[in-house]
Amino acid sequence: MTVRFPDLHKATHGGRGMAGTPHRNDIIDFSASLNPLTPVLEWNISPDSIRRYPDDQYALLKEVIARHHNRKPEEICVGNGSVEVIRTLCHTILQPGSVVKIPPHTFSEYALSVRLAGATIVGSDHAHVDLTFLCNPDNPSGILTGRDQVQNILDTVAAGDGILCVDEAFIDLADPMQSVSDLQDSHLFVLRSLTKSFSMAGVRFGYGIGEPDLIAAMEVMRPPWTVNAFAEQMALQAFAKYGELVCSREYIKAERERISKRCSELGLTASQASANYLLLDTGESGAELTAAMQGQGILVRDCTSFGLPSCIRVAVRTHDENDLLLEALTTCLH
Repeated sequence: MTVRFPDLHKATHGGRGMAGTPHRNDIIDFSASLNPLTPVLEWNISPDSIRRYPDDQYALLKEVIARHHNRKPEEICVGNGSVEVIRTLCHTILQPGSVVKIPPHTFSEYALSVRLAGATIVGSDHAHVDLTFLCNPDNPSGILTGRDQVQNILDTVAAGDGILCVDEAFIDLADPMQSVSDLQDSHLFVLRSLTKSFSMAGVRFGYGIGEPDLIAAMEVMRPPWTVNAFAEQMALQAFAKYGELVCSREYIKAERERISKRCSELGLTASQASANYLLLDTGESGAELTAAMQGQGILVRDCTSFGLPSCIRVAVRTHDENDLLLEALTTCLH
């Protein structure tokens, strides 16, 4: 048997340190960046919904999403988490010979999906680019690119007849006014997720917004029923409670600023983040600090896989949990 991609490996993600230990109460996970003040959702589903297949067209779900973003249902595609949508996008529009631009030090699933589609990743000076990725806010820095600047990037990409994929997985916990999800442009594809905003990583639901022809092709590429009945119900509930995220953003901002201030006092360099996480530069080894923190019962994200070996990423959690983070950092750094 010949393996097609023998040199590729699964991407590294936060939260993996908790894998296989669902009942551990002695570790607080700051490596996965989820909303610490989540709107309350009903975690139940009717037996009838379990017994029957979901509507593979997801008509009601797409209508609700489209209304939320001031778009049309035919401009919406769905998937089992945003990573599946990334995979589907790449396999729909890329082929061997296609070229893709990805910023350095960002979400590793972009590069993996591009390579699985047989395309090539190029530098910023390449003459023609078929697909460009922009994570906004950036992961892992949390730095937000303003809407006007994203529009300028889109204009440049469109001039080269490429597609700009803007990943807005964290934007609802930063500043949704900077989103470009309402912009109708054939060169723009917007990637969204409910995972972070509603702290429902185990549910797996993501979606994309783009021009109808692209969406139709992606929906053909997507395997049937990838959004299960439970995920669909949870997504519908979440969209009904989006207004409550205002409180989440205010809470996260106050806690993020408090963490950043104390980390600076400890000699760490904190990113100018707008998201529900911070990138902290240790000036030395992020891996060593990660190991030391785990010894204190705190799991943080070693950013070596981002190409930032001196950095860690920490989520913004509840006030009391953030106190424990700061206490552990104080212990490990002194």
